[in-house]
Amino acid sequence: MKPLVTAGLAALTLSLAAPTLAQERQNTILVLDASGSMWGQIDGVNKITIAREVVADILSDFSADQNLGFVTYGHRERGQCSDIETVVAPAPGTADEIARIVNELNPRGMTPMTDAVIAAAQALRHTEQAATVILVSDGIETCNPDPCAAARALEAAGVDFTAHVIGFDVRGEAEALMQMQCIAEETGGRFLTADNARELTDALREVTAAPPSGTFTFTANLAGGKIGDEPIWDQPSMPLDIPLLPGEVIWEISDTGFNMMRTGTANPLTADLPFGDYIVTVHSTAQDDFSQTEISLASDSASNVHAIFPPIAPEQPLAQVFAPAQAVVGSAFRVTWEGEDLHPRDYVTIVPADAEDGIYGDYDRLEDRTEGELRAPTQPGFYEVRLQLDAGDGVLARTPIEVVDADVTVSAPAQVVVGSAFPVTWQAEGMHPRDYVTIVPAGAEDGAYGDYHRMEGDAEGELRAPAEPGLYEVRLQLDAGDRVLARTPVEVVDADVTVSAPAQVVVGSAFPVTWQAGGLHPRDYVTIVPAGADDGTYGDYDRMEGDAEGELRAPVEPGLYEVRLQLDTGDRVLARTPVEVVDADVTVSAPAQVVVGSAFPVTWQAEGLHPRDYVTIVPAGADDGAYGDYHRMEGDAEGELRAPAEPGLYEVRLQLDAGDRVLARAPVEVIEGDVSLNGPDRVRAETEITVSWSGVIHPRDYVAIVRIGTPDGEQSGYRRIGDADRGTFTAPAEPGAYEVRYHLDHGDRVMARRPIEVLAADAPMDEGAGLVVPATARPGETIVVRWTGGGESEDRRVALARADQADFSWISFASAVGIDSLEIEMPDAPGTYEIRYLDITERAVLGRAIITLGE
Repeated sequence: MKPLVTAGLAALTLSLAAPTLAQERQNTILVLDASGSMWGQIDGVNKITIAREVVADILSDFSADQNLGFVTYGHRERGQCSDIETVVAPAPGTADEIARIVNELNPRGMTPMTDAVIAAAQALRHTEQAATVILVSDGIETCNPDPCAAARALEAAGVDFTAHVIGFDVRGEAEALMQMQCIAEETGGRFLTADNARELTDALREVTAAPPSGTFTFTANLAGGKIGDEPIWDQPSMPLDIPLLPGEVIWEISDTGFNMMRTGTANPLTADLPFGDYIVTVHSTAQDDFSQTEISLASDSASNVHAIFPPIAPEQPLAQVFAPAQAVVGSAFRVTWEGEDLHPRDYVTIVPADAEDGIYGDYDRLEDRTEGELRAPTQPGFYEVRLQLDAGDGVLARTPIEVVDADVTVSAPAQVVVGSAFPVTWQAEGMHPRDYVTIVPAGAEDGAYGDYHRMEGDAEGELRAPAEPGLYEVRLQLDAGDRVLARTPVEVVDADVTVSAPAQVVVGSAFPVTWQAGGLHPRDYVTIVPAGADDGTYGDYDRMEGDAEGELRAPVEPGLYEVRLQLDTGDRVLARTPVEVVDADVTVSAPAQVVVGSAFPVTWQAEGLHPRDYVTIVPAGADDGAYGDYHRMEGDAEGELRAPAEPGLYEVRLQLDAGDRVLARAPVEVIEGDVSLNGPDRVRAETEITVSWSGVIHPRDYVAIVRIGTPDGEQSGYRRIGDADRGTFTAPAEPGAYEVRYHLDHGDRVMARRPIEVLAADAPMDEGAGLVVPATARPGETIVVRWTGGGESEDRRVALARADQADFSWISFASAVGIDSLEIEMPDAPGTYEIRYLDITERAVLGRAIITLGE
């Protein structure tokens, strides 16, 4: 083995670090001649047919993970040297696709053989891996004057590829043979010829056959003693029994032309490699060192390759650390440092002065800064601030610091009421903002805590007294270590508390509660619970909030209850009073029968109930608590409900808002409504029409025009019924079959529908007249109008009107009685006009037709 070193290799190997071995697949591109000459024959078979069968057979042997691409030329245009296409980019699993494409090729063009190889090389270049181009061609280069020069230029440009060239049926073509051989030789490939299908198959198998290979293991070791300043390489028959090199190890294995064959991050690394000569590079990130050697791997050579690195004494950077000479226990203090080549994960820490190197207490990572913050220990004494390495815990710098007790006092009232908020003050210069005051039972262990308040740089705060009376201590404690620095005694006493409520209340009603409770906390509360319920249980409740009265909601079930005054902290009951909850004398009335979707009156008698209790209508037999349309009582004795959209048997119920208990009910039958619609059978698009209705159910019901088949409830526009019996609508813009629908607002149910046909905006409309009118005319022209019907009325007229004029207004008219045609002179102004056949006696339009006057 011959050691090698290349400039910049350390930077290169660092960039190739990866978590596992990178098994780089060889990239291969097949370049197939599809020029017009491929229609030539061998033994009566077209060469393109032979190529299709041979390529399909060869591709079937390729493994699924082989990176395979396809380039062809001359397949799209005649006489074009640019007719080159990279049809399939190199990728695994492309063999079947390439076989399909080859089978569909239709040769027709030139032979830009050299440019096709260049295109294949460029397609491979972005991978920056060694690659193979296999060219199959049957003729001389017809586009590039010097294939040899082009191949040399590719090699000189660093495009890492090998071109194998197979001349198919080129025997006797000296210039073609010379060109193909030159391309192969200049790129390090092979040149083969084939004169028939069997020889083409053999040639393709020869250039695609995998070279013989073996499995080799590469290991980076650490020498046990001195071996010099540089790593040494060894290839023993058995693996060496010496320590592995610690840290990350990166390998590069390339051929002697520095074409990368394998890369990987592992130690040891195992790789399957073809036999041959290689350059092996190993890089140690832990030691920031690398080595390179040239090695031959063969079937009879040892399979173990070792790179042995010398032990290197770690070089510690120079550093300094600075901290105050004195700090208060538990306080945060500033630390600064300086040094060269420090790692972001190196850190400063505070430890006892006699602690071993590597020990740490509170710490702060350097993170490319020059200052940070540490927390002083909770016990006074002599300490050191140290700057330590994260790797190996070596101490780079240290400075002494004395931790001293603070001058601390804490004050609180001698006596406080259970559960109350009371003030606490303290003096604690230099302490940490997260240190805190707390109240605990007298005699509790140091570090115990109850309700607490962080100091946060203040000198006063507030604590909450416990729920149980007794002797307690207010303590000032360190957040780190929970050491108690100061304490003061506090007696917690019961408050003088009473609570009052009515002896009897109605289910679900709101009732007043009063109390006397001096000194209690605003979040303490009154609540109503069943008599005998465990202390701490609660139902409806009202916070005291400094008041002396409030309001509770009675439960929905009658029975014996208690109103209790309870502490928010601990839920202790300080006072209680009995309350009986009784049913109310309640009735509800509604009509026996109502129409679907209609509004109907409901009345009730319900003394003492809550304003949010409500009446509702639900199907007969629905579960109690179900509701449909509803109306809050709000202190009234009557209201209004909306009937459901479906007919059937229902109940109007009076229900409690809290708990949904039903206190009264009345049966109601919901019946169908009798709604009808009337309007025209046919209309022109976007014209105004009038629709009338009868049997209106509710003013918020609405009428809409929709296409037949539109789901009920879907529409783009509508008109509310209100108090009218008819309305004007604009017909849809698109001709077709439509429906006019009457919808219930409540439930969108369709109660009536009428079909209407929408005709084109210029369509004639006939109601018996049988008008025949030309579609267009010139201004001032006289036209002939004919008709075949028109009724028996004595006053029938044919009128000329603007298209937007009212039905019984006109520009001119003539009597239609006793004749079946007449001449009408057109106006001088261009525009859209209408010929109408009018029955004046019956006020009916029996026919109409649009006529357009051009410029």
